[in-house]
Amino acid sequence: MRSKKGIAALALGAIGVVFGDVGTSPLYAFQAVFGRHGQHLATTTDNIHGILSLIIWSITLVVSVKYIAFIMRADNQGEGGIMALVGLIKGSTLAHRYKWPIIVVGLVGMSLFYGDSAITPAISVLSAVEGLKVVSPSLSSYVIPLTLTILAALFWIQKYGTTIIGRLFGPVMLLWFLVIAVGGGAQVVRYPAILGSLSPLTALSFIGNHPLIAFVAMGAVVLTITGAEALYADMGHFGRPPIRRAWFVVVFPALLLCYLGQGALLLHNPAAHQNPFILLFPAGLRLAVVVLAAAATLIASQSVISGAFSLTRQAIRLDFLPKMTVRHTSRQEVGQVYVPLVNVVLFIAVVALVVGFGSAEKLANAYGIAVSGTLAADTILFLVVLRKLRRNSKLVVALATLVFLTIDVVFISANSAKIVHGGWFPLAIATITFLTITTWVKGQTIINKERRTTEGRLQDFVERVNRDKPLRSPGQAVYIGHHALYVPLALHVAYESSHELPESVTIVSVTIKSVAHVPESDRALFDSLEYADGISHLQLYYGFYDHVDIPKTLQSLRQLSPELDFDPAKASYFVSLTRVVRTNRRNMARWRKSLYIFMSRNAFSTTEDYKLPIKHTEEVQSLILL
Repeated sequence: MRSKKGIAALALGAIGVVFGDVGTSPLYAFQAVFGRHGQHLATTTDNIHGILSLIIWSITLVVSVKYIAFIMRADNQGEGGIMALVGLIKGSTLAHRYKWPIIVVGLVGMSLFYGDSAITPAISVLSAVEGLKVVSPSLSSYVIPLTLTILAALFWIQKYGTTIIGRLFGPVMLLWFLVIAVGGGAQVVRYPAILGSLSPLTALSFIGNHPLIAFVAMGAVVLTITGAEALYADMGHFGRPPIRRAWFVVVFPALLLCYLGQGALLLHNPAAHQNPFILLFPAGLRLAVVVLAAAATLIASQSVISGAFSLTRQAIRLDFLPKMTVRHTSRQEVGQVYVPLVNVVLFIAVVALVVGFGSAEKLANAYGIAVSGTLAADTILFLVVLRKLRRNSKLVVALATLVFLTIDVVFISANSAKIVHGGWFPLAIATITFLTITTWVKGQTIINKERRTTEGRLQDFVERVNRDKPLRSPGQAVYIGHHALYVPLALHVAYESSHELPESVTIVSVTIKSVAHVPESDRALFDSLEYADGISHLQLYYGFYDHVDIPKTLQSLRQLSPELDFDPAKASYFVSLTRVVRTNRRNMARWRKSLYIFMSRNAFSTTEDYKLPIKHTEEVQSLILL
């Protein structure tokens, strides 16, 4: 059990990391509904009260009820996120019946998250810096250059990790929420009639009287719940209780006051639609608020970028993407990683968004479709978990489906009109990501089948060795296999060419399970393969969040069997490499073959991925036809 102080400290950390995205949405969400120049929606009393009520109840139903009360209960050994949901389902009997539909939903959600990861830094930082226009219109020309400078610095520091900066996240974001609560609360005190928007009847009445306006407005209202996925994805770092406490004690009240304050301001000063957030504050404080907003948006951007790194690492471990460089930026926290390729691609996409769209208001058109699509994917996978794995009653599932999926469908439908006005950008990123992932998965399926045909069964190989009685040279050899039942290609090639084997051969196969972590006690399964011939098999299991280090694992397993009682640092390691050659077979589209071959040839080395000693590792290459 965590102490109260421990939970409070984790809650402070959650305020800094988890709520950055949803916490900075007041910068642009309300403005996106009414427009900088009031051209989107008239600032009438009915519209302001109605839209404000839609915002409040969207946040309540999606974040407070859907994610915190329900989805966060569906954890994978304490870890959350869309890949955790896929992992929960993947190992079940349900996955065998509906394998591809389930995986496709997960991959679509994952692909849309990358689109979200590109837009969040762009719109967040740009909306904060645009506050300079309110402070002094003469500074307008500096908005884009300053935004790009801040973003360049943000992406540049990723390689150094976020440990030091992370210590500042909590206090800065706590200050941010206190400031926006005070700014909004001051307006609410002046115009308390705005509190009528808290009633759900206000939203229902607005929908009944102005259904078309309400529907179109939902395309901007969705911006108030951006970052809801982060509540679930970051659950493994902080736990459900600290996130829940931070949300209901600090974040949710602050957001309500801020949105109510903006509504009250617009109600009595319609001209404030040009930037209702900055105009909440007195003129003398606005520059300081802009600086604080810039810091808050950097934190929000950092959170979603780190989320993209973490998601990529999970996808690599589950073999949805080729191995690529993943650097651990903290000796204490395994989850803090940096993926250079993802960092570069995201930075290019973010720069293109800032330069191409030029304003946060225009970027809002591109934002909603990615957010609503990701939320819908979470909902679908959660409903599967809720009914089939948690054995909940049909009534509970039916109610959850009716409420949550209806909201998601409304958000997606309302945002579909934005596709031609910028929504195509995150969809393009998601499409490219989805095609890349599915190409890799299909290519791996074909190559693994071809590989196993060449390798042959391990049991047959062991029996052959016992019949042939080959020469045995002194030494300990560790061969990295790809499947527990098949011979590693490197071992197959070595024996066929020399008919000689090392005195002691340990075949190591690695399996990444569909769980976040595998306990040390369940890490290994040793098999002597029935013969006292010095050939054995060791199956190692890791979760998709676990750090794979084979020599370190072998060191910890030396007591498991006499055959494993050797110094891993002095053993010789052999890795099987495959060079894929394209053929005219019709098992895959030509462009997919070319893409798969490109990815496989540029994939991260197994030697580095498994932390094998480079000086003692030999990589044996074989040709595989695709």
